[in-house]
Amino acid sequence: MKNALIIHGVCDEEEYFNEKYPSLSNSHWFPWLQKQLLIKNIFTQTPEMLEPWKLDYSKWKEVFEKFDVNENSILIGHSCGAGFLVRWLSENKKYIDKLILVAPWIDPNQKWSKDFFNFDIDLGMTDRVNIIHILFSKDDDQDILKSFEIINKVLINAKIHEFKDKGHFTLEDMKTDKFPELLELI
Repeated sequence: MKNALIIHGVCDEEEYFNEKYPSLSNSHWFPWLQKQLLIKNIFTQTPEMLEPWKLDYSKWKEVFEKFDVNENSILIGHSCGAGFLVRWLSENKKYIDKLILVAPWIDPNQKWSKDFFNFDIDLGMTDRVNIIHILFSKDDDQDILKSFEIINKVLINAKIHEFKDKGHFTLEDMKTDKFPELLELI
């Protein structure tokens, strides 16, 4: 049976504790996509990573590994969540069906954390993932575009989807909580 995990990105501590914002796993297009996948009988979860403003890889890994990841899994990561998936798949030689990286970020300038992204991308990952999609928008931040370039140089078989006006693929940038282009890839 197909299953999917949608992994959110990072935020600052002020946003995390501000009641004005939903939890990260319920932000942007995540709830819409989860419902669409459930309608298509793809069991989908959007885990809430612990203390996302601190970027502690071991805590994210602990939460993530509570879920079954196997050859039928579709892993979708946004921003830091995409970077997390690249690291986790580099370190845990799992076979999966699809990896979808939306505006992937691996902190190329090491502004946030020297530890969270202290890893080498595994060249063999492309042999263990049936299909890899990378989505990015030309109007995103420079560190996201730099992260995309780094990941794209290693994951050379990835299918690239370039946008011009989606920013960081957030509700604010896209002006919608629907993401039909992503649903179509799944």
